[in-house]
Amino acid sequence: MNQPLAYVHPQAKIASNVVIEPFVTIHKNVEIGEGTWIGSNVTIMEGARIGKNCRIFPGAVISAVPQDMKYAGEDTLAVIGDNSIIRECVTINRGTKATLQSVVGKNCLLMAYVHIAHDCVIGDNCILANSANLAGHVTIDDWAIVGGLAAVHQFVSIGCHAMVSGGSMVRKDVPPYVKAAREPLSYLGINSIGLRRRGFSGDKIAEIQDIYRILFQKGYNIANGLQIIEAELPATKERDEIISFVQNAKRGLMKGYGRIDRNNHIG
Repeated sequence: MNQPLAYVHPQAKIASNVVIEPFVTIHKNVEIGEGTWIGSNVTIMEGARIGKNCRIFPGAVISAVPQDMKYAGEDTLAVIGDNSIIRECVTINRGTKATLQSVVGKNCLLMAYVHIAHDCVIGDNCILANSANLAGHVTIDDWAIVGGLAAVHQFVSIGCHAMVSGGSMVRKDVPPYVKAAREPLSYLGINSIGLRRRGFSGDKIAEIQDIYRILFQKGYNIANGLQIIEAELPATKERDEIISFVQNAKRGLMKGYGRIDRNNHIG
């Protein structure tokens, strides 16, 4: 850890085997766990809580103050879980008084130039590709993937195991297990390849497909679709996760498959 060309505030709590490369700046009120590597020219500001065995590449800025006019200097955090990889020039802002923290889970990969705004919560095992941008208060559940250059509107939620295509404008909530693409963002089937890679059985994938056929492909409105799913399909963990996500969607759901948008005529 003894790197003469880096600045580490004496009040920062750094595990003894953390590697800090030249020209790193680490402010006070920072904690970094064992085995983490901090690349050259990284800036880690007050309120950072970085787990074990993380890798933070050159140019990243962790725990900068929120880009939110309501932020009034309150003490908040930016938390990064164990084994996460933060690539070049990623920016992660800390929370505001709304939730007091921004969180990136364990085993995540944030590729170059990703931006995580204030009060976001990213689950475990998530991937955000190059230049994906999250506005404030975004929630992304475990195992989700967001493609490069995607822009996610504030307060949007993206469900577990979902995959959002690169370049997407994500203005509405994306439910679990699905693929989302097109403009406006629309259901494009379930993320069957990702689910198979993570050990979901063929029967379980078929069950999830049946749920989304009712919800997005049969022409029902959302309320009727949920009633049919609850009445006709057996209760399972995945079914109940989908129902709960849809019922609690604060931004409304993305478009269903094949539905024509009156303005853009995309269907």
